[in-house]
Amino acid sequence: YELGVAHPPGYPLFTLLAKLAMGLLPVGSSAFQVNLLCSLLGAAAASLLFYTVFRLSGSYAGGILAAGVFSFSRLTWQWSITAEVFSLNNLFVGLLMALTAHFEEASTARERSKISKFGAFCCGLSLCNQHTIVLYIACIVPWVLSQLFRKMELSLGHLLKLGLCFLAGLLPYLYLPVSSYLNQARWTWGDQTTFQGFLTHFLREEYGTFNLVNKGHFLNYSFQLAQMKSELSLPILALALVACVNTALPTKQQKSPVIWLFAGMLCLYSLFFSWRANLDITKPLFLGVVERFWMQSNAVVAVLAGLGLATLASVGSTMVENSRVLPWLEWLSALTLVTSQVWANYSTCDQSNNYVVDKFARNVLSSMPTGAVILLRGDLPGNALRYMHYCEGMRPDTILVDQEMMTYEWYLPKLAKHLPGIYFPGNRWNPVEGVLPDGTLAFNLHRFLQVNKHKEVFVCIGLHEGDSTWRRSYSLWPWGTCEKLVPSNIVFDPAEWIHLTRNLYNWTEDYGRYKPSSWEAVANEEMWQARMKTAFFIFELAETASVTAEIKSQLYTFAYTSYKEIVNSHPNHPVNWHKNYAIACERMLRLHQVDVDPEVLLSETVKHFLLYTEKAEDDPQRQDILQAVKHLKKELQGLRKMKEDVRRGAG
Repeated sequence: YELGVAHPPGYPLFTLLAKLAMGLLPVGSSAFQVNLLCSLLGAAAASLLFYTVFRLSGSYAGGILAAGVFSFSRLTWQWSITAEVFSLNNLFVGLLMALTAHFEEASTARERSKISKFGAFCCGLSLCNQHTIVLYIACIVPWVLSQLFRKMELSLGHLLKLGLCFLAGLLPYLYLPVSSYLNQARWTWGDQTTFQGFLTHFLREEYGTFNLVNKGHFLNYSFQLAQMKSELSLPILALALVACVNTALPTKQQKSPVIWLFAGMLCLYSLFFSWRANLDITKPLFLGVVERFWMQSNAVVAVLAGLGLATLASVGSTMVENSRVLPWLEWLSALTLVTSQVWANYSTCDQSNNYVVDKFARNVLSSMPTGAVILLRGDLPGNALRYMHYCEGMRPDTILVDQEMMTYEWYLPKLAKHLPGIYFPGNRWNPVEGVLPDGTLAFNLHRFLQVNKHKEVFVCIGLHEGDSTWRRSYSLWPWGTCEKLVPSNIVFDPAEWIHLTRNLYNWTEDYGRYKPSSWEAVANEEMWQARMKTAFFIFELAETASVTAEIKSQLYTFAYTSYKEIVNSHPNHPVNWHKNYAIACERMLRLHQVDVDPEVLLSETVKHFLLYTEKAEDDPQRQDILQAVKHLKKELQGLRKMKEDVRRGAG
């Protein structure tokens, strides 16, 4: 939106295309315009897969199968309607495969020369987007060069021209130092005004070059195979295998060596990525991060499947001459498989009414007092709030500061000028303040809060664990999904804080509605847990604060009352609410309050502990809780018996 630099490796081509879309498309918000751009890129990628299959096999049905099955798979569909770089990457995968097929079918040296030069340019241009495509380039380039060499068409001059075309494709990367030098964007990543800074960004050194994250271990390759079967279906994998097997058979049928090239690309990419992507994909959210990269493999499988269908049709036509049924069967197979993809994935991929993250950001920003400083942490609050604040101009009075980015040496020198009204007592955030060995003046969070006493400071979501200096003079009080940093000398008033935070958000999404691997699920979970945070905070104060017995009793009562109101207001709620409410009821029992019936408290304790153990089977304390419930049930029976005896005596 403001032509800053995206996170490593920079994605200059996508940034420029997105800015162009914002200028040319006349409808919708900036987000809608970029989402629409991605859908157009996805459609173009599909047409290139069609072209590749048709060029190699002459089969329209095979091309439709490849394009349709890939396009309407859940992953491709999902990431072609979202402002992300993956649909552009799919376009380049399709383009490189189409150019390879065209090169293979070229009949003259002049045509091969022209295609190879344009292909070299496209290889360079593709690296201006997602770098994972380098693994396909590493297969295609040697193959093209070997073909040219075999046909005696690879001169030193032609090799030089290919190199220049490749470098020309990388020209969008000039955008990075230009943007960094101008420094007009309120949000940007890194300092590319020096060669070392540019290289750090280009090679993703801040993420770990060649790694999705920095810790190393092998992912289970079977996850990708299972996902491929789920995404594309077993018949598609079988057709892809037919194409590969047919190429290996010693038959007279004309075959293309490109099929083996595509199969090699698939194997190299899948194995390499499985090795270097190190997130724990047994966790749904991390699986959602990793599985997006499997689309690159799925595109090749879809093309091979299209070629496999064409192969079966060709073999059938040699066995049954002049049959009118075979072309119909070929088309029927293609359309059936594509239609089944649409049928299976439409409801999941229909996002026309999905405003969850939008509402999350609007709720959080709307809840902030005038002139608040918000210390951001994590992708969800960081990206969502920045978009609303910078692109849609929401709450221009607030100041957004990224906690993680403040630890980078480039962040404050580049962006502090765009954050007026707030003081940074140094060049970089570090738990140990003072002058670092490299001459950088570092400051910690406590120092930052001291020099910005004139501002209300909020944390969203969570504080950086490495710096606990704020504890010297400040406390964290709950404020929806966020917390407010409050000077320790201010006395906490539970009644006032409950009143302030009770109706902070207007959140109407049902709990558990979204897939655990989605950011929508994360936003929804944060908003639901926000309802409980004040009650939980008050309960923790009662448990840990050094206060009089009377104040402790008041805190427990406030916590219990809040828990009771929240739990009873929302029948379908997070499972931990049962446990929290049950413990609050149990603590109230110990207080022997005259205005609360012990039988009700005991009943509620037993009921909600049991509900918790039914739903949280993986809790390591589950057996201990069940043992406690047995004891509480006996207490409840004894209490009821005692009440019955009293009633009989009175009668």
